[in-house]
Order: sequence, then C-alpha cells, then structure tokens
Amino acid sequence: MIKKLLLLTFWLPFAAMAQEKGMHFEHGLSWEEIKAKAKAENKYIFVDCFTTFCGPCKAMSANIFPQEKVGEFMNAKYLNVKVQMDRTPKDDEEVKKWYDDALKLEKDYSINCYPTHLIFSPDGTIVDRHAGAAGDADQFLAECAASLDPDQQYYFQLGKFKNGQEDTVFLRKLAYMAKNAGDDGNALAVARAYLAQQTDLYTPENIDFAHAITFMPQGFALFDVKQRTEIPDIIDKLGTTEAKLMEIVGKEEVDAALRTKGNTVPDWAAIEKKAKAKYPSIAERLVLKTKIQYFSDKKDGDSAIANIDTYMKKYGNRAEPQTLNEFARIIFKKCNDQKYLEQALEWSKRSFKENEKPAFMDTYANLLYKAGKKADALAWEEKAMNKANGEEKKNYETTLEKMKKEEKNRN
Repeated sequence: MIKKLLLLTFWLPFAAMAQEKGMHFEHGLSWEEIKAKAKAENKYIFVDCFTTFCGPCKAMSANIFPQEKVGEFMNAKYLNVKVQMDRTPKDDEEVKKWYDDALKLEKDYSINCYPTHLIFSPDGTIVDRHAGAAGDADQFLAECAASLDPDQQYYFQLGKFKNGQEDTVFLRKLAYMAKNAGDDGNALAVARAYLAQQTDLYTPENIDFAHAITFMPQGFALFDVKQRTEIPDIIDKLGTTEAKLMEIVGKEEVDAALRTKGNTVPDWAAIEKKAKAKYPSIAERLVLKTKIQYFSDKKDGDSAIANIDTYMKKYGNRAEPQTLNEFARIIFKKCNDQKYLEQALEWSKRSFKENEKPAFMDTYANLLYKAGKKADALAWEEKAMNKANGEEKKNYETTLEKMKKEEKNRN
C-alpha cells in the first residue's frame, strides 16, 4: 500500500505537467470573472465555441490544443475558455452555469458554424473571430498570432466599414474576410456596398464574387431586382461560371418549391413559369436539371434518364464537366440500355478532357465495365487509383479488385 502511494505521489506531478504542455483552459469562472482576470493579467481571451456533435471541434481538441508549442504560445498570450453551445442531458454543472452566456455569445456574434473561435482584447472587446477548424497546429497558431495585430483583426476592419470607408479594394477584401470569419450578415452588407459601385454586375468576376460571398441560399439577393431579369446574354459571357449561376438561381427559385406538403409531386409547369419570369434565359435548363436530380433521388430511373436525354439534346454542347460526370454517373447506376451507355461514355470522357479528376475517371471506368469493355475499364480504374490519394485511392483500389475478381471468376 505504501509502495502504491509513493508511486502515485511520484506520478501525479508528471501527469499535471503533461496536461499543462498544451493549452490551459479556465474552469470554474463565469464569463464576467474571465473578463476581469484577462484585464488584470493584460491577456487576450480565446473562446472556443464548440458543440458535442461537432467532429472538427473534437479533432482540434484531440490533435491541436494539446500540442506543446500551441500551449506555449496560447497560455502566454491568452486566457483560454471552452464554451459548449448545445445542451445535452449529460451536461455537468459547469456547462449548465454557462448556458445563458453561451446563448448570449451565439446571439451577439451570430455564430452559425462550429467550431467558431472568438477573440477578445484584454478589456473584453471583441476583436477577431475564426470560423471552422484549423488544418494543423501551425495554421491555428498563425491565425491566433494575427488576431493580436489590429491591422489583421476582423472587427477592427469592420469598424472602418461602419465608419464610412468604402473604396472597392477594401470592400472586396473585407467581404471575403467576413465570409471566412463566419459573419454572413456583415459579409452580405459589405458585398452589397461593393457591388453598388460596379458598373456591370454580370461580369465573371462579379458573379464569382457573389457566389463566394452568398454561398447559398441568398443567391442573387445581392443583385438589384430589376437588373436580374435583364440577362439574356449572360451565360454566353460567363462560360464556366454558368454552373455557379445555375446553382444560385436554383437554390433561390426552385428548391423551395420542391418541398411540397404530403410529399406530393411538384407542379413542374408552375415552377418553370415562376423561374422564367425572372430568369428567362436559363429557366428551362435549370428546371430540367432539377427534374433529373429529383427523379434520381426518388429512384425513378426512367424519368431521370428521359430528362437527361432532353437536356443533352438541347444543352449538351455547353454542359460543364461536373454536369457531364453527374449525368454519366446516373446512367451507370440506373440504365442498362447500350445506346445510353455509349452516350454516357462520350459525356464522361469529355468531363475529364481538360482536367483528369480521379472521380470523373472512375465514372468512365465503371461505364466501360458495364458496357462490356472490360480491359479498358481495368486500365482506366487503375489510372484513377494512381491519381487519387487517401480514402479516395482506397475506394478505387477496392473497385479495381472487384473488377479483376469478377473477370477471374468469369474465365
């Protein structure tokens, strides 16, 4: 017994040291007490807003926060606080004491993704935020070091905008900064101010900008309503940006109409009529694409393929690689007709003509196999596997082995 106690006494200090190598998070203090302590110690406050169901949150807690170099920097410069934003039956008393503060933080700073990291100055003023998990410790430390520099602090830059700074270079940069910070409301406000100064909203650069900032579902809410209807030539001007435009309009004008009561069949004629009223140049194409996805999801292969056939006859010459791959994949999964398989092979090969994406090459290989062109299928699946990495590579390796095994069993 004495031996065990001696061992325990010897081990405990080292356990504590191991725990302190990483970030030290405050415990037992309220939000007001945290701010008072930060002011007294002249430290910034790092708040990790997480949820119990968030995988990236758990990954950061397991892989980044415990690292010694992370602890050295963060413990010296910050008071670190973890705040659980959701509520579960298993919550302990400390988590429950923070319920009200967690709700206030969520409301005051419009937190809509996890993890979100909030940065406060020593006097308790919000200065910066990071949305999403850092990829590694170095990225995390770079973000937190930048948060100590006023010129790089998001809320300092946002303050300039609210005080009237509106040159276009600044606004464009700030809109992306707001989006990356997870502050969608201010991202939209800044983006509108930027676009208000543009003489032509429908350039590829401005469409790309609007798509990146809104990222669904607001879509063309950034654009003046009158101007939205005057886009007969926009698709020809935009080229590969067409897919983004279709996605934005689809989310805004079509997807909501598909959520019918009682899971009834959508009124396709009404949906197309509404879309044509605002976007006459792309409405038919958009509704056709929506039908294809709808029927594919409903496992109505015949209807999906019929609409693919209509789409490709009318618009196949301008279909972008992603669409070509999607249609080819649907044909592979839902069709045994050799005529359609041959057409899908042509679409699929077009999809990776300019960029040999492993996923698109995998579609092509699977179509070849289904069409009876076994040797070519094996060769292309091997190419896809060799170009891929990680889990994707393993998936293609498994597919290749299945193809080889089936061929061996046939012989």
